[in-house]
Amino acid sequence: MALTVLSAPAHADPEADKQRVDAQLAETNSLLEGATEKARIAAASYAQATAALPNANAAAATARGVAAARSAAADQARGEADKARAAFVVASGEYTAAAARVDEARELNARFAAGAYEGAGLMQMNVVLTSKSPTDLADKLTYLNQVSQHRARSLENYTAARLASKVLQNRADTARETAEGAERAANAALESARQAEASAVALVAATVRLAEQQKQALAAAEAEKTETLARYAELEAESARIAAALRDIPAQAPEQPVLSGYHGGYFPMPVHGAYKSSDFGSRYDPYYHVWQLHAGVDLAADGGTPIYAVADGRVAQAGWNGGYGNYTCINHGQYNGQGIATCYAHQSSIAVSWGDYVRAGQMIGRIGTTGASTGNHLHFEVRLDGTPVQPLDFLPGCLC
Repeated sequence: MALTVLSAPAHADPEADKQRVDAQLAETNSLLEGATEKARIAAASYAQATAALPNANAAAATARGVAAARSAAADQARGEADKARAAFVVASGEYTAAAARVDEARELNARFAAGAYEGAGLMQMNVVLTSKSPTDLADKLTYLNQVSQHRARSLENYTAARLASKVLQNRADTARETAEGAERAANAALESARQAEASAVALVAATVRLAEQQKQALAAAEAEKTETLARYAELEAESARIAAALRDIPAQAPEQPVLSGYHGGYFPMPVHGAYKSSDFGSRYDPYYHVWQLHAGVDLAADGGTPIYAVADGRVAQAGWNGGYGNYTCINHGQYNGQGIATCYAHQSSIAVSWGDYVRAGQMIGRIGTTGASTGNHLHFEVRLDGTPVQPLDFLPGCLC
């Protein structure tokens, strides 16, 4: 059986996605109100499955892509952290070596200074006594001073080298800490991505289950085809009988007083606080390849919500009417040379009887789900000379 698959947008937030799926389900339910219970369940199952499939596949693909990207980022961060740790080890080694040289030079200078201090007088005397001339004495004293200055400069150089090594070590330590922080962040992101990927795997599994659900729904719908098509034909015949009955009202009851008639303008809403769950018009059933007229507009509301007459008129029909369930039609007289009537289907209870005169705003029944209905709502029709027309043309645009 070739079927039209309900599509889903590539990017949708959860709330919008839920509203879209709910709207598709409501339309499917309305379309198949005349079908058997099994066919309706199959249709809802198929609509739900096909609506969810695109998002499941898109989410899975997105999750895999995110996981792959974050895995690459984590690998790069780990590489940078490894380089930073290696640089820190080198810098630390250089600082340790420089510090050792400083300690060694400081120790040598300390020993030289102590010896010079302890034997300063003797050394000076020895220099004087061993000098052969004033020039020789000056040279020896100059040499002793140069040795002392050389050792002092060596200590200063070693100290400067140690300070430079410490600066490099500090920089390497900062780079290491930064790289390790990036590594931790990348690993955390990777873990989150892996969890998303696991969810994507679950979505793929759910997609497979949805595909199987589609197959089962199609099989169930096919099994109910004959009976459902018969019910469609029955509903069309019933609508035709209603149209004929409404056209024959003047001939059937000539003694009834003439109604003042409907003179245009919007009807008030027949039910308060409702929302439109399905529109008027001919629609194609993708399951059974037939066109079906949805002869009214569906206004969803809680069961038991009051239903009001939209204009003065006389009750032309009130009672059970097959797939329409508890059904009331009110004749409002003439409009532009045609008889105009409004009809109210699927009521849980009817509050008027055939022949009653009602006023606009009078309660005539309550919301229900009787007949071929899939949930609490009012199926509201406007008929001209018995023929269903677009009810929204006669209701406020805001449906309020």
